[in-house]
Amino acid sequence: MKKTWLAAAALLAATAAQTAPALADLKVCNDTKSMTGVAIGYRNTDGWVMEGWWRVPSGVCATVIEGALSSRYFYIYAENADTGGQWRGPVFMCTSAREFRIEGLKDCFARGYERTGFFEIDTGNQANWQVRLTEANQSGTDEKAQQ
Repeated sequence: MKKTWLAAAALLAATAAQTAPALADLKVCNDTKSMTGVAIGYRNTDGWVMEGWWRVPSGVCATVIEGALSSRYFYIYAENADTGGQWRGPVFMCTSAREFRIEGLKDCFARGYERTGFFEIDTGNQANWQVRLTEANQSGTDEKAQQ
């Protein structure tokens, strides 16, 4: 009886593992001592999209894209709320001081937005990815976050 129960439990566990949906997300982890604001940019079937702001407390990982990643490349810009330090790069996209979803890269200023430098994340076509923001890699230069 005990062997039958163990075999049934093992079969149930294996079946549950095979049918459980795979978790896939793009997460940004804040490994600093301060609140951090995060914006992302990506290309979808209709063109370029920029979104922000995720407020990511110290020591927390925030999901900025839920589900399997549909693109290989994503772009991130982040600001340290206390020190003003930034994680930025050479790829310019539109942002806003308030929560935003902006479509299209062109004419940021003419459309009432700011033009901000994002750094590129190459996920290598992985289904999920995590970016870690640290105090050591924030600055006013084009330094990238650790991946």
